[in-house]
Order: sequence, then C-alpha cells, then structure tokens
Amino acid sequence: MPGSTAGILTLRFWRAYLITMRPYLLFVSGAAGAVGLAFIPEPVIWRVVLAFFPLFLSYGLGQALTDCFQTDTDSISSPYRPLVRGEVSRRNVLTVSLTGLILGTLIVGYLSRIALGLSALAILGLLTYTFFKRRWWGGPAWNSWIVALLPLIGRHVDSGYRITGFFGWTDPHALAFSVAVAAVFFGYANFVVMGYFKDITADRQTGYDTFPVRFGWVANAIFSDLLAIGITLGAGAAIVLSGPVKPLAGVVFLAGFVINLWAQVAIHRIRDEAKSHGPIANVVRAFVIYGLAMVLALKPGWVIPAVVFYVLFEVVLKLRPEQAQV
Repeated sequence: MPGSTAGILTLRFWRAYLITMRPYLLFVSGAAGAVGLAFIPEPVIWRVVLAFFPLFLSYGLGQALTDCFQTDTDSISSPYRPLVRGEVSRRNVLTVSLTGLILGTLIVGYLSRIALGLSALAILGLLTYTFFKRRWWGGPAWNSWIVALLPLIGRHVDSGYRITGFFGWTDPHALAFSVAVAAVFFGYANFVVMGYFKDITADRQTGYDTFPVRFGWVANAIFSDLLAIGITLGAGAAIVLSGPVKPLAGVVFLAGFVINLWAQVAIHRIRDEAKSHGPIANVVRAFVIYGLAMVLALKPGWVIPAVVFYVLFEVVLKLRPEQAQV
C-alpha cells in the first residue's frame, strides 16, 4: 500500500534500512577501527576478524539511530531518505539500530571488558548526538570523540593491552597510537564540518545553530582547513613514530594529502550548497586513505585486504542512491 511503513520482517524494510545506514560510510568506521587493530603487536587473527565486523558496521547502525532524531532538517536537505518519506517507522529503525549496536558491544565485550565499556559509552554518545549538533560549539567535537573511540576499542582486542598504555608517551609506539587516535578525531571532525555545507539552509530553517549557520561559509571553510591540518599532522606523526617508514605507507599517505588538499581548496571556491558534495566526498576519501596509510605503516602485510577495502569503498560510494548527498 503506497505511503504505508514497511514491516520489520519485510525485504522493503531492509532495503530502506540499508539506505538509511549510508553503506559507503561504513568504511569510515572500518578504517578507524582498523587503525586500532593494526597497533596490536602480534594480533590473533580470529580476534581481529571478530572485532572488525562490529567496528565496521558501527557507523551505519549509529547513523540510522541518529537519523531518527533529525527528520526535521533531513526533510529539507535529504528528502530521499526513507525515514523522511515515511517508508519505515522511527520505532522500527530505533529497534534495529539499538539491537545491532548492543550485539556489537557484546561481541567486542567478549574480547575485552574495557572495549565493552568504551562501546557502551559510544552508544550513550549517539543517543545524545542531536542535542549537541544543534549547538555550534558541540557538534564536531561530540561526533568526533565517538568515532575516536573506535581505534581504542580495536586496540583493546589485544587481551594484554591496558588503557594506561595509551599515556605511555615515552614509548614511541604508544605515542604513535595516541597521535593516531588524535588524527581520527580531527579527520572525522573535518567530515562533520565539511558536511555542514550541504545543510546550511535546512539547518537554519529548523533551528540547528551549526558553525556555518552562526559564522558563515568562509569561517566554516577555515575551520575545516584547521581540522584537515590536524589529521594530516596526526597521521604523518603516527606513521613516522611507528618505526622505519614503509614506502607503501608513505605513498598512500601522500595520496590522502593530495585528495584532502583538493577538497579544502574546492570548498573555498564555491558558495553553492548543491555543489558541496564533491569536496565532502573527497574528505571522506582522505579519511579512509589516511587510516589505511597508518594501518600499512604498522602492518604492510595487510596490503591485499587494504586494497580490497578501498576498492569496495569506491564502488559502494559510486552506487549511493543520491549522488548529491554524502
């Protein structure tokens, strides 16, 4: 029946839920989690694989969860989304999202009690996301600390790792991990800030006092530049501190830098929200590539999975249902 919401057990619901998850952004959480997994000195493969899947899926589940609380602005800026169109109910999307996040938390919790606590903290962060997104001072930081938990969760897959090791900055390897987490934080914050460009009109109309709504396009572009510098310095430092620089990691890092620079220059040249999706997509690309550069600096033997991961990312990004949305 046209206009009716799909039942949770129907194929129609799961197709709509997949769109809501934004599958191309699963590679953001996958890359962030993989950074933590790569820092495990002697990883046990079954533990790494078991942890990777909930880390990979976490972005999509969290995105669907937070979409339930911002249909007001999405109805203007993203009218194609199933929640806005009434194809699926908020209750069903919330149920599936929370169930998936809790199952993922239990999986990583099986591997580490600290990871269990960090995952639970991330869910609490997602549930309070909309409050902070409405405030210019809160949105980027609040989003980013949640994503920055992913490499920490991944690192704790090592049963012998202790959270105190994160602060052992006299050890280059520990310092490398700390700056890698900082790189994830700044890189995701840049994606948030860059993503604001496509929603300025919708956010203004619905009372979201985001950074560009408050301070304008140019100020937001400069803010984005500073965050781009943060991920570049953080990823570069993590690679250098991880030991002798592997040529492949250096090449991948350089590719991330070029793409990120291209995005930053482009966003300064335009003033049209409808054209901002290009720079936004390139910021996502840069985030994934920087993450893979850090992974390959530590685990050059993971090159084949890294190549497959990136190719799949580009394919899924290309197949997104609305090309003007990222």
